[in-house]
Amino acid sequence: MQTVEETIDVEVPVRTAYDQWTQFESFPNFMSGVDSVVQLTDRTNHWVVNIGGAKREFDTDIIEQRPDERIAWRSTDGEAHAGAVTFTPLQTGGTRVWVRFEWAPETFTEKAGAALGFDNMEVRADLRRFKEFVETRGTETGAWRGEVH
Repeated sequence: MQTVEETIDVEVPVRTAYDQWTQFESFPNFMSGVDSVVQLTDRTNHWVVNIGGAKREFDTDIIEQRPDERIAWRSTDGEAHAGAVTFTPLQTGGTRVWVRFEWAPETFTEKAGAALGFDNMEVRADLRRFKEFVETRGTETGAWRGEVH
């Protein structure tokens, strides 16, 4: 498994950052390589990604969700994919967003990209786009405040 961890500080309150992250269908607005995310149920999402020319589809299940704190997921079919995102309030009123993705590169191109650190660079760029997206709007596009244990 390949593991990527990145952190970014965003200048919006925790609730705003968290609520925006619960809007999975908005991910293509700031995550390159994500063509679409369709929320099937409160816990299940269908992803279509295109990374390095390799198109993949898979479903994920939310395995833990605590409002304003943490969301964790894992794939249920297709790609071996799991991850978590946490939200920590900052004294400035902003939020520290930490993400961790785990996935299994399959093709030679994916394995080479992982070895060269392209995955980390892409996640870092995606977080910068998330920061710009949520800070520019100043508010979330929606919210889901439910819990999953």
